[in-house]
Amino acid sequence: MEHICLDLEGVLVPEIWAEVAKHTGEDKFKLTTQDLKDYSELMDMRMELVRSLNINMKDINDIVDSMEPFEGAREFLDWVRDNFQLTIVSDSFYELTWPLIRKLGTPSINCHYLDIQDGELKGYKLRQNNNKQKVVQALKEMKFTVFASGDSYNDIQMLNEADYGVFFQAPEHIKDEFPNIDVVNSHTELKELFISKSQFVERGE
Repeated sequence: MEHICLDLEGVLVPEIWAEVAKHTGEDKFKLTTQDLKDYSELMDMRMELVRSLNINMKDINDIVDSMEPFEGAREFLDWVRDNFQLTIVSDSFYELTWPLIRKLGTPSINCHYLDIQDGELKGYKLRQNNNKQKVVQALKEMKFTVFASGDSYNDIQMLNEADYGVFFQAPEHIKDEFPNIDVVNSHTELKELFISKSQFVERGE
């Protein structure tokens, strides 16, 4: 049985912190794991901005509540879950992503935790270091064949660890840096690629 691991932001939904940038006017929120290789450096910067701008968790939740998944993402996930095992593997946070996860039909997600006290965002807690890679390793140890897709620096270990990993709409500088990883530009292309790489038997209605 094949198991598919998908990144969340950039593959299924827009970048949450980029949306925060639009609402706050703070351009540094636009930086993502497509720009910085060190995830802790990125999150520490975001936490400092949250503190300096006096942004509380309700402000962020209101922004996320207003967001929508990419067009066709829900339908793509429905197809994946009809025909494969699926886990969303994200470096985002349960408390942040849940409104979007519900809009995607509540797929299984493995991600991190925010430290929230009295409605204030105090920090974050990583599930484990190199979480994406370790999720794929665990699935392979359970004898799954693992396919994976993501768009950023923090996906590289997951894509390389998977039996087959592919970029989804990755920026040019990342594609140029990792030319060994294939690239798709739509959910339709990703679906066709998963079919071609699998022992596929249509199980949906």
